[in-house]
Amino acid sequence: MGDDVAVSLDLSNYELLWPASLFMSEGERVLRSTGSWQDRAKWLMTEALAGTTAVADFEDLPNHTAPASDPWATTATGWGTKRAVMDQHDWFTELIGRASELRHAAAPRPYWPQGHGNGLSRDGSSARDARRDFARIIGEFADGGYLVEVFGEECVDDHSELPDASEVIDRRLGIPDLWPLAPETWDEDTFYGLIEVFHDLVSRPRMRRFHSYSGCGWHHSEFHKGPARVLYRWKVNQLLREAGIEYELAAEGEDLGRLVAVTDDARSQLMHRALNDSPPDTTAGVRHAIALFRGRDTSAESKRSAIFNLARILEERRALIKEHLGKDEGALFEIANRFDLRHRRADQRAEYDEAFLDWIFWWYLATIELTNQLIASRNPI
Repeated sequence: MGDDVAVSLDLSNYELLWPASLFMSEGERVLRSTGSWQDRAKWLMTEALAGTTAVADFEDLPNHTAPASDPWATTATGWGTKRAVMDQHDWFTELIGRASELRHAAAPRPYWPQGHGNGLSRDGSSARDARRDFARIIGEFADGGYLVEVFGEECVDDHSELPDASEVIDRRLGIPDLWPLAPETWDEDTFYGLIEVFHDLVSRPRMRRFHSYSGCGWHHSEFHKGPARVLYRWKVNQLLREAGIEYELAAEGEDLGRLVAVTDDARSQLMHRALNDSPPDTTAGVRHAIALFRGRDTSAESKRSAIFNLARILEERRALIKEHLGKDEGALFEIANRFDLRHRRADQRAEYDEAFLDWIFWWYLATIELTNQLIASRNPI
């Protein structure tokens, strides 16, 4: 008597080009869609997975769901064993459910010119290298239809005039003639400005159809900014890290999509918790303080303002702090009051290194996190 063997998806031939969490969330949305969900699934795999192997494997499967009385179709495999055969829906469901197991596609090891002689060595990549790489990334987004919502898309059957891409960018950045991209002409401000502008412009097309007439090509539709911006930040922040540029695009907060100073993982997590766990009446103040502190153009004055915003929140929670610290609660506010941070009195101390501002900011932000926890413990869900 034969045994039934459940098929398990072999992930070894697939490599991710996206963050696993983004692939999973977009895949789950495909599975909830109706109609031509297979087309959406193939487009997602074309974007998010390296090569064409996954799409080819998907297309080899039956595209129907087995009857409820026989949820697994079976085929004989020899020696009396029967092996279950997945349909496309089952296969794609498992692929998305196991996205975290997929390995990411790795860049090839450096070739000879990158590692020898006077060739194209990328050790300590220059800012100009980063600009060219950024232009390449934007080209990939454009090819994938991510700029169609703002720049439009040509069609042999539609003779309406498309928006002027340079004008679209100029209206946001105030610099004309930036499209098509010419990275060799950018100064630093233009480069960083374009990084921030395109974060706001990209939008992922969740559907595409091929228009064969006169070789017109692919047309994109069903745009959504959320997944596009997640992917954009992931790609651009990776580029900035590899180029040794100590900025990254903020993923949350008042300065979402703007370049901010890079910090270590522990402090990044502290910011994340402060932004997401603060009660509604203090969230705006925390968001503003963090934006003031970590902005690319931050100064000693903006850091003082950030500390002032945090100190004001802690003042409002002074009774709670005193309840837990007793008479020692005054020590928490003494530095802000005695140094040139808030009241700006003549008797305050003003001559100290800017590193002091960083220290007091992180101390106060950690104290806000502490008081958030105390408030949450008083009001359990």
